[in-house]
Amino acid sequence: MSEDKKIIDVVEIMEKIPHRYPMLLVDRIHEIHEKGCTGIKNVTINESIFQGHFPGAPVFPGVLTIEAMAQTAGAFVMYEMGGKSENKLVYFMSIDEVKFRKTIVPGDRVSLEVIKIKQRGNVWKFQGYAKVEGQVCAQAVFSAMIIDKSGK
Repeated sequence: MSEDKKIIDVVEIMEKIPHRYPMLLVDRIHEIHEKGCTGIKNVTINESIFQGHFPGAPVFPGVLTIEAMAQTAGAFVMYEMGGKSENKLVYFMSIDEVKFRKTIVPGDRVSLEVIKIKQRGNVWKFQGYAKVEGQVCAQAVFSAMIIDKSGK
């Protein structure tokens, strides 16, 4: 790890990954350690997704929960790479063993825990958990590849 740092705010997250509103799904990263980190997603009723998912009974989509875990992992990878991350992108490769256990709704503060399973070359594999108040709402194993922004 490039340095001991406990918090990465949203401005620094945007320096590490290319996502922007409305697709940036991580508000903060903290508890960074050698094997992973924990991010935070604050779910609010103001998010445009709730206009159609579902009117009168808003539920944060599971696919976006998995994306939030992946963005957390992507920011972690870029943090770990330090200066070597310049002009790099993190692309999803696979998503496995997905389980949805509890709905996430507006007002929830989602803890996005990602743990590095392995890294070989430019491929990283993670176990991820999305939790609200300590209760697992979703989990998945996923992998990503680091590529040059030029596509090489």
